[in-house]
Amino acid sequence: MFADPAKPGVTSEPARRGRPHARLSASDWERGALEMIADEGVAALAVEALARRLGVTKGSFYWHFKNREALLQAALKRWEADDERELQQHIGAAGDHPRTRLDALFRWVSGEAQAHRIYAALLQALDHPLVKPMMTRVSQRRMDFLVMAFRQAGLDHDAARHRARLTYAAYVGFLQLNLTLELPHLSHQQYDAYVEHVIATLVP
Repeated sequence: MFADPAKPGVTSEPARRGRPHARLSASDWERGALEMIADEGVAALAVEALARRLGVTKGSFYWHFKNREALLQAALKRWEADDERELQQHIGAAGDHPRTRLDALFRWVSGEAQAHRIYAALLQALDHPLVKPMMTRVSQRRMDFLVMAFRQAGLDHDAARHRARLTYAAYVGFLQLNLTLELPHLSHQQYDAYVEHVIATLVP
């Protein structure tokens, strides 16, 4: 469960630039807010700054949201729902063998760079009253899934909980090292080798 911030094909450039005369939907504003959070953090999210990123006037914002906090709440709700849906979809497509599912999960998550940049930014905003409860729910849901997956792979209940906690701690720690502390990025070859090592170490 590790994301490479330098993976090719991932961009934080807002997708809706160049549409200055289009009326954006609420979904456009929510996605733009998440992109801004990934790039600059929760504290940087502001209506006027986001409008400039999206190439529209801030007046169009008020067609959909009362204020900045209403936008943040909607964006967080979207991200949480997307996280749960994508996890469930991936579980369903990963096959029936427990180890194969875990192996496929680790590889899939390792390429989800943008989602993890958002997660890393949210980790730095846990003092915000909208962020902390959402992050608690997301983390608990992921932990519950890992416990279930490790149980299905043959570990007893206590061992599965310990392995799930170790896995999730390694994931959060990797994000902190690479995105928060901004240590030198691994090359793609080094990163792929790291993911293989994680799988060999943590998957029974």
